[in-house]
Amino acid sequence: MIEVKIDTEFIKLDQFLKFENIAATGGDAKNMIFDGMVKVNGAVELSRGKKLRVGDTIEVFEEKYIIV
Repeated sequence: MIEVKIDTEFIKLDQFLKFENIAATGGDAKNMIFDGMVKVNGAVELSRGKKLRVGDTIEVFEEKYIIV
């Protein structure tokens, strides 16, 4: 599991995908989310504005990330 440190209260899901270089652009991030390719805390997440907070887990392309 890859730990991702954030210095704010939360990070939005689409911003997270760009921050971690999983998606090259905001459009790529949106498409990945809308296509059901991203799981948050074990469930497919379809909202690109989903707020990720410390302790949340994200799964995409068989990689797991945790917000710390």
